[in-house]
Amino acid sequence: MNGRTLLILVPLTLVALGCGNRSGAPATAGASVNAPPDWARTAIWYQVFVERFSNGDPTNDPTLRDIQGSWPHVQPAGWMVKPWTSDWYRQADWEAGVSDDFYYSVQLRRYGGDLQGVLDRLDHIEALGVNAIYLNPINDSPSLHKYDARNYRHVDRNFGPYPVGDEAIMAQEDPSDPSTWRWTSADSLFLALIREVHARDMRIIVDYSWNHTGMTFWAFRDVVENQRDSPYADWYRIHSFDDPDTPENEFAYEGWAGVAELPAFARTVPDDDYERRPLEGDLHPGPKNLAFEVSARWLDPNGDGDPSDGVDGFRLDVAEMVPLGFWRDYRAFVRGINPEALLVGEVWWEHWPEQMLDPTPWLGDVFDAVMNYRWYMPTRSVVTGALPSVAPSQYRAHLDSVEAGLPRATLEAMMNVAATHDAPRLSTSLLNRGRYKNRVVFRDSPTMDFGHPDAATVAMQRALLMLQYTYYGAPHIWAGDELGMWGGDDPDNRKPLWWPDLTFERESKAGSSQTAIRAGRAPGSDVAGDRDMVMFYSDLGALRTAHSEALTAGDLEVLFATDARPALGLRRTTASDTVWTVINLSDGALDVDLGLYGAEEPEVAIGSNAWSLDGSRLLLGPRSGVVMVGR
Repeated sequence: MNGRTLLILVPLTLVALGCGNRSGAPATAGASVNAPPDWARTAIWYQVFVERFSNGDPTNDPTLRDIQGSWPHVQPAGWMVKPWTSDWYRQADWEAGVSDDFYYSVQLRRYGGDLQGVLDRLDHIEALGVNAIYLNPINDSPSLHKYDARNYRHVDRNFGPYPVGDEAIMAQEDPSDPSTWRWTSADSLFLALIREVHARDMRIIVDYSWNHTGMTFWAFRDVVENQRDSPYADWYRIHSFDDPDTPENEFAYEGWAGVAELPAFARTVPDDDYERRPLEGDLHPGPKNLAFEVSARWLDPNGDGDPSDGVDGFRLDVAEMVPLGFWRDYRAFVRGINPEALLVGEVWWEHWPEQMLDPTPWLGDVFDAVMNYRWYMPTRSVVTGALPSVAPSQYRAHLDSVEAGLPRATLEAMMNVAATHDAPRLSTSLLNRGRYKNRVVFRDSPTMDFGHPDAATVAMQRALLMLQYTYYGAPHIWAGDELGMWGGDDPDNRKPLWWPDLTFERESKAGSSQTAIRAGRAPGSDVAGDRDMVMFYSDLGALRTAHSEALTAGDLEVLFATDARPALGLRRTTASDTVWTVINLSDGALDVDLGLYGAEEPEVAIGSNAWSLDGSRLLLGPRSGVVMVGR
């Protein structure tokens, strides 16, 4: 049957949500509302940025009208969807007409990734051993990143098969009245994705920001039009309204991080309060109720009390900027609908790029886990020697500090990221060993290399991944890292994925610093998916699945962390299963007597670079590592 015909029919058979304040039903008897769901510790995460993942349906590609309202607010003549396999750094004629600054014009690009592309690539995701998918925002939005919502209640019109029809459906609804909300073709395709993910015994969570909307959001547009007379005027942090008796426009409001495109919701916290710390208080009741209604819509789409047809939780953006009172109520509400739902908060910087927030105040009665950047930054440093320098003994102390004050169940549920849509690609982060996430963009870093990683960097990436898959917490893959992709910080970490079945143009500036380019030396780099790296990720996924008992619930012991000959040894154990991870962090050979640590004749499950094992005697070549298993 034609997919479009099916998807147009499906929405008409679904039950619309009721209006009013929906309260969550009591959680399952005996379940702790403040404990992570048990499945979280066994998760292997795969993060998908839909617009750049895969274009499964070119007929729904965005038009210039679809992206109107997104920064930089220009409508260039000749605009068109960018070819998926084109040179990332080459500007099309319409882009050059906008600006010769690549980092300005690139924000207008769209590549046409959609939910059909995600469905088409599920086999690839599953083959990595992944059992949990995290989708960046899919709510309707004019931008490529979707954090500037036009509305929360629907999937983006260009992610489904019938954008024009979906827009017509949205226009017939009252966005403030859930009883009028219908189901679009994009919504229905997302429900089909949920069904397929669940049929594969996988979980899926989606990304929302309850801190702000976009300028094209229906309530904010009403405020712009009607000013203080808008029924939504108190939803936002308005500094001043326009005075109709003056020629000037005095309308001013608070945006996230001062960004006008992201007007921030009103809170019971003073607007000038310092935001990089736990904030007691609440959101305005209007946005709060809307957040609850939208969340209920996706947790239990047909409203029958059985959440098995809905999402398995949410990743929650800029969580430290939203008051804790809201989050506690939100947790109780979400868990009331689905006691097994997972809440993952983005709690990141206290003082960029030096100090990350201690997430403890946001865990337990707020979130089940956070994106664990605090694990990645020192792990990167100890594996590569990157700034700030961390010796193995210091790394061991850091692990102790990260674990301090957190229940074991929370440690096991943490989303251990190595790269994300907000950070440099893993290979580029390891190749360039300055301070983490500090000016790692081609434009700002004249001497950095933003191309193919060298052999030493590949070896370091594999060593870091061994630690990621064997430490406390759930390993996380930023889609494309397994394909060997490179790129600096946003937007260069958001290139369209390098699928092996596609042929890509040579990337003109990759592997060349600005210094080399100015000197006339810019060879560029060939672009292709790295099948060896895909296999390495798949092997790690299979290892974690085969030894799930030790790697998701086993005790963790640091066997050694030596500075004189830099090396790390970890062990995860249960009564019936043991996994050892040994990493040689030096440029010389490492000889380890595993018998000293109770490992008489383990078996090497995964190794990188040169290694040999004779009984309990392990010999590792420079910058290499192994993961071993035994009983």
